Amino acid sequence: MPRPSAALFALIAATLFAATGAAFARQDPAPVQAEIGRFLNLQTRSLPGEVSIQVGDFAADNALQPCLQLEAFLPAGVRAWGRVSVGVRCLAPTPWLAWVPAEVRVKGRYLVTTGPLASGQIVAPGDVRLESGELTAQAADVLTDPAQAVGQAARMPLAANRPVAGSNLRLPPAVVQGQAVKVISRGPGFQVSNDGVALSTAGNGQGAQVRLATGQVVRGIARNGGVVEITLP
Repeated sequence: MPRPSAALFALIAATLFAATGAAFARQDPAPVQAEIGRFLNLQTRSLPGEVSIQVGDFAADNALQPCLQLEAFLPAGVRAWGRVSVGVRCLAPTPWLAWVPAEVRVKGRYLVTTGPLASGQIVAPGDVRLESGELTAQAADVLTDPAQAVGQAARMPLAANRPVAGSNLRLPPAVVQGQAVKVISRGPGFQVSNDGVALSTAGNGQGAQVRLATGQVVRGIARNGGVVEITLP
């Protein structure tokens, strides 16, 4: 029986080596982390303050096939803020999906109270000031501009030196339940003014019920200054 040639042995060895190498191929972590960094840099470009991004480890002993086209993304409703899990999908040649932890930290200026605020108190310019610190350590809706707070009413008592979030404030009431109001009814080519009493409390632009002097109850839009507007067809 003829003996196998050296060339045949070499061919068999090369085939086995290629098969073994393919079976143990792994996705290199570096391109994955680079894609996440690129994505988060793009997502945080418009954030106020100084942004720093830290991408977590991607296991080097993963069982994923090497990818030629990576795409990073965040789940719907999640923004690049604080600790997040970033998805990475392979688009080619073999589809797969993985998640990698990351952290986005933002240092900037945010509002704090200069003194205690009572519930319902209207915020004046001297009631707030800007302080520097880590925005991502504050509430997600922390305010960064005094104009966002001045003229608003505190929803609850706020202590001095407390960060001010959007959820801490509300529009001040334009009309208050029991208040005497002016009801202005408008229609094509006419305007009628009546006196009434507000049956509900409402902010500027919100709906309000009013009892007119005749006893009729109407509904309109509250406006600052104790006015309720009704637009007729």
